[in-house]
Amino acid sequence: MSAADFTRLADLFPNETVTHSYVQDIELPGPGGKPSPGTFALITLDNGLDHSKPTTLGPNTLVELGKVLEGLRERAARGEIVGVGVTGKPYYLVAGADLSAVKNLDKREHGLWMAQLGHDVYSTLAGLGVPSFAFINGAALGGGLEIALQSTYRTVSTGAGALALPEAVLGLVPGWGGVYILPRLIGPENAVKVMIENPLSNNRTLTGAQAFGLGIADALFEPADFLEQSLAWAAEVISGDVVPERANAVDPADAATAARWDAAVKAGRAFVDAKTSNAAPAPGKVLDILEANRTMTQAQSAALECETLADLMQTDEFRATVYAFLDLVQKRSKRPAGAPDRKLARPVTKVGVVGAGLMASQLALLFARQLKVPVVMTDIDQARVDKGVGYVHAEVDKLLGKKRISQDAANRTKALVTGSVSKDVFADADFVIEAVFEELNVKKQVFAELEAIVSPDCVLATNTSSLSVTAMAEDLQHPERVVGFHFFNPVAVMPLLEIVRAPKTDDAVLATAFELAKGLKKTAVLVKDAAAFVVNRILLRLMGEVTAAFDEGTPAEVADNALRPMGLPMTPFTLGAMVGLPVAQHVQESLHAAFGERFTVSANLQKLIDNGVKSLWAAGPDGSQEIPESTLSLMSFGTSPSTAEQVLRRTQDALAEEIGLMLTEGVVAAPEDIDLCMILGAGWPMFLGGITPYLDRVGASERVNGRRFLPPGVASGPA
Repeated sequence: MSAADFTRLADLFPNETVTHSYVQDIELPGPGGKPSPGTFALITLDNGLDHSKPTTLGPNTLVELGKVLEGLRERAARGEIVGVGVTGKPYYLVAGADLSAVKNLDKREHGLWMAQLGHDVYSTLAGLGVPSFAFINGAALGGGLEIALQSTYRTVSTGAGALALPEAVLGLVPGWGGVYILPRLIGPENAVKVMIENPLSNNRTLTGAQAFGLGIADALFEPADFLEQSLAWAAEVISGDVVPERANAVDPADAATAARWDAAVKAGRAFVDAKTSNAAPAPGKVLDILEANRTMTQAQSAALECETLADLMQTDEFRATVYAFLDLVQKRSKRPAGAPDRKLARPVTKVGVVGAGLMASQLALLFARQLKVPVVMTDIDQARVDKGVGYVHAEVDKLLGKKRISQDAANRTKALVTGSVSKDVFADADFVIEAVFEELNVKKQVFAELEAIVSPDCVLATNTSSLSVTAMAEDLQHPERVVGFHFFNPVAVMPLLEIVRAPKTDDAVLATAFELAKGLKKTAVLVKDAAAFVVNRILLRLMGEVTAAFDEGTPAEVADNALRPMGLPMTPFTLGAMVGLPVAQHVQESLHAAFGERFTVSANLQKLIDNGVKSLWAAGPDGSQEIPESTLSLMSFGTSPSTAEQVLRRTQDALAEEIGLMLTEGVVAAPEDIDLCMILGAGWPMFLGGITPYLDRVGASERVNGRRFLPPGVASGPA
């Protein structure tokens, strides 16, 4: 590749937000009173925007950085500088490649140029003729972490979060040297953890301390004087007073390391299969490169990375993943469709929670921790109240024990949560949410009692998962104050919040709900009041199809594993056991009542519930899953078994039908909201790009509805 080719690539992106490379000459301090080792050139990567706009690496950014590095290489050759450092603006080293640019590379040639451009720039950094240093002051993701890896030495701040090579979950591979350098630096097992296990486990990232512990960084400093400490350390390294130890570094030519390497790749493949059923190509490609580059030169590995990246950039899986990550999670989640003007929101200075069971207690903890306002719980007797408050206090103590909060924060949070057997304590609450038994008449009674106590402006919310919010409010004097506020379990972990607007819910109430969601650090999606809303409706349709196939005579192993090509986080029968068979059946019955035979109620499932069976599967003598004879004897089956392929296609078509109906009914504003709900509320795999792109990709949307959910080019290649 020539500089002209790279320039032509950069010219394709005139609107790129460029991360500039600002150079400052610094006279290094003399270690231990010695003379200064010389002049050090420090590059600061900065896009000129505040911390809400991360620095990224697009073609123009890379071209500029490459030119700066070439100039520094010339200066080093003239003896003008003794080292080069790279750091970032506050909170970021670099947040990775500019996915907005990458997803628009619609020609394989341009994708190849982008990959080669990164390697060209990074090889200049690695070959300056003087030591290079990365001072990791903040987030370093993907290509940002690879800048650090290509440097000779690295320091990291204890305040730095989000260090990762997340490409496997984004439909790519770490394409700028990470797959080659990382296993040699920290060992193949740790490299598989960083490049495969972490991305495919909810895109887990490393803290600065964790990165140092693995050996990714050579030194760890506090954030208050991180740059000064890093420069002083660099001076010691350049002077020879400090020689970093790299205990986890390996030589792949060593026989023992070769065996470890092969074992790590094998374990990685098993993890990918268990986690994704190999439903997307990228994780396997990462492992292919890792396996091959053990015996390669870095240049050979770079060539393989570039070709692999060029291929992956043209896949629909990659484009769908970028759609899910960038367009949905990063953008649409911050601008909820249909949310009213936030100026209408009312202040919330006290929260009430009706109920003191597990869900109610989780809600109380969340409100107290995030909003830092008084939260009061009620239940029918003091024992239940005490148990709920005790749960909150115990969870706070766990956070304290893990050092996730300070002693002062723990004390304050505990003091905020109180309990009572009387609902009179809600008289001065601004927001009261019920989390009682999932029975309509029970919830209606709760709201009737609340309306007689709370102030006229108090918002009344329900955490129902499937019942009609409209029906709950219909007998109230002020039904306009009622809103659905549906959390997902576990409350502290699941990011989605379905905000349900009933026909009479007013804008001020809705605006208050959205502001609360923001304060709780949840992603809110506005949904219409329809049975089971979005996530549970789709999941129960999916589970219902698989259960129906089982009842018809399909072997359990076939039915339960038929959806593996979807790459879901767990099988349908496992999901049913996790949420509880009675709960799943109850929601299914609600959906059957609302929508008819599309949601079949399984007689076999009811027999299991009636006999106290909690899960279809049990561990066999050899540790494998099996259905006990005692469980099988409770059930009866049809004589029309299906193959796994038939169950998969049947389920795909059912989901396409249900989502099509939901959009026609106006349950949400657009397919994008369905996708956002399923990704954040059901763990729908990010690497599939959301549920509607998947259904488009496998042809179910057109088979059932006669058209795609999303137009070509949104989450796929152009038409």
